[in-house]
Formats: sequence, structure tokens, C-alpha cells
Amino acid sequence: MGEWKFDIKVPASSANIGPGFDVLGIALGSYLEINVTVDSSVESKDPNNCTITYEGEGASGVPLVSDENLITRTALYVLRCNGVRSFPTGTQVHVKNPIPLGRGLGSSGAAVVAGVMLGNGLGKLGLTKKRMLDYCLMIERHPDNITAAMIGGFVGSFLRELSPSDLERVEIPLAEVLPEPAGGKDTGLVPPEPPRNISHHIKYDWNDKVKAVAIIPDFEVSTSDSRGVLPGAYTRQDAIYNLQRLSVLTTALARDPPDPELIYPSMQDKLHQPYRKILVPGLTEILASVTPKTHPGLLGICLSGAGPTILALATGNFDEIAQELVRRFTKNNIECSWRLLDVAHDGATMTDVE
Repeated sequence: MGEWKFDIKVPASSANIGPGFDVLGIALGSYLEINVTVDSSVESKDPNNCTITYEGEGASGVPLVSDENLITRTALYVLRCNGVRSFPTGTQVHVKNPIPLGRGLGSSGAAVVAGVMLGNGLGKLGLTKKRMLDYCLMIERHPDNITAAMIGGFVGSFLRELSPSDLERVEIPLAEVLPEPAGGKDTGLVPPEPPRNISHHIKYDWNDKVKAVAIIPDFEVSTSDSRGVLPGAYTRQDAIYNLQRLSVLTTALARDPPDPELIYPSMQDKLHQPYRKILVPGLTEILASVTPKTHPGLLGICLSGAGPTILALATGNFDEIAQELVRRFTKNNIECSWRLLDVAHDGATMTDVE
């Protein structure tokens, strides 16, 4: 078959966005990149014919065996659903990852999206993005991050109500989708193919004058821990509080000029941020430390995903906003980095390499 190559790029993402708990997502211009080469003359020691190399965030701890690495394991799931048991002979996958792990910037969502696209590309399956979303959501049941990473831009999404025999739980462990690693031995099992149209989404307009300042603390918060602190039920008043703000925010971020007096109060939340303050020292004070009045150019501020990253939306004064938030974290003995990111409108892409 000779040699063929293609590249995959998947953006980071921020979910929740103030009142949009488990609903809103934004794709951000920091990209997980996968460089794929298939050369049938190259032999691999990997039982599934895939050699993995990796650079960037998390490089010291990421597994480089194809049925353990999240990206290639997801690709195997897609291939096996479609009658292909392993990667083409001589598959080489090089991963470049700038997305911090466990910080609320969609690192696992990007890996799952990249894995589904990798399986689609290697198997030449011709899946649409909508169908690939179904595969993604069998593995990671958070449509806000997954949809933003796959589709791009500013999106709202939800999982449709499925029959009990489909996917009634919030999450399905990857092991139930793709069997656990078997020491390189192919079990011959065929994983469950995803139902069609697991989710629905809409892409909102976005004013490109609005940039994202991501303040990234130097510690991780697991999604399970972050969900574990949330209550089992909410008051009607708190639910209404978020719904009212959500209805305004999705349009306000598209208006020109962006109105901080509308956006800042619209990004307040009572469903997840108040409960997650025990996981992020000083969170309440940090979120209140910059306002449009103290820092002109700021539009709104929120926890990014499950945290601990803070996302500040702004049209200017980026450095001053970032430095103030970094200083607030430093007072709590937490080191931070920060990035200025555009919205990634195109989402995940796959490009053939000549």
C-alpha cells in the first residue's frame, strides 16, 4: 500500500460558561495535534500495529501502548465497531499536546474526539461529524466539551432521552465500550455500536472581539471529584436563576459592541461554582476580584469546566486581567500560568498530507 499521511487537530474547550452548567461549551485555540503515518514497510512491536510517540503536557505519564492510550484505544473502538480488528500495518501516531491535563480545558474530550477521527481516518470509514459525535459520546458523556471540540465555536448541546436499553446512565466506563487491555491479545469481541443521534446541538454566534483569558493553576481537579461535591437536587430559585441568565448570555456574547453590563451579571451561577470552591482555594474571592469596573475590557469570569482553570472573557486589558488573577492565586500559594486564546470556530479537522 506504500505510505500515506494525515494530520488531526482538535481544539481545547471550556464548558459550563457561567450559568450553562452541562450545556454550554466554547472551543479554544489551543490544539491537540496528531500526525499519522501509515507505512506498510515498517514493523511495529505493538500488537495492534501502532507505534505511538508523544510530546507536550502529560508526556511523563501517558501510556504508549495502543490498547491503553485513550486516543488509540478510542480509535480501536471505532475500527472494531466497523469490522476492522487492528490498525493498518505500519501505523505511526505522533501526539503533540499543549492542553493541560485535569485543569478544566477539555483535555480528555479532545483526546476522545481525536481518537474517533483517527479511527475514521485509518479505516477510511467516511463518517460525518454528527455520526462521530455518537462514537465520542459513548466514551465521554459530556456533550458540552465533546461538541465544542468536534464542531467548534460557541455551542449548546444536550443528550436526547434514550431507552433504558441504550444509555440511561450519565457515564459508561470505557471498559464497557471497548474491552480492557488483554495483554495484546485480541479477544474477538465486537463492542456496542453507538445509537444514532445521541445528542443535539446548536452553534451560537460569537463576536470575535471577545477573547478568552485562561488562568491555569498548577494543580489538577478530577471531573469525578468536582462532580462529587455537587448536590443531588437544587432549589427552584437556583434553577430559575441560572435559566434566566443562560437565556441572555447566549445572545449577549454575539452582540456588537459586547456589553459588560449585560454579560458580566449573565455569567453568574448558582448550580456548580458555589459548591466547587472547596476544591479551588479562594475561588469565591478570585471570581469576584476582577469586574468590568475594576478592569475595563473584562466582560465576564467563570470557572472553566470542572476547574481549576478560571476563564475570563474580555475585549482588551488582557495582561492586567491575567496578572490580577494570577496574583490572587499566588496569595493562596498556588502557582499559575495563563494564556490568551481565540475561539476556534472550525472545531476538529483532518487534513491529508502530501
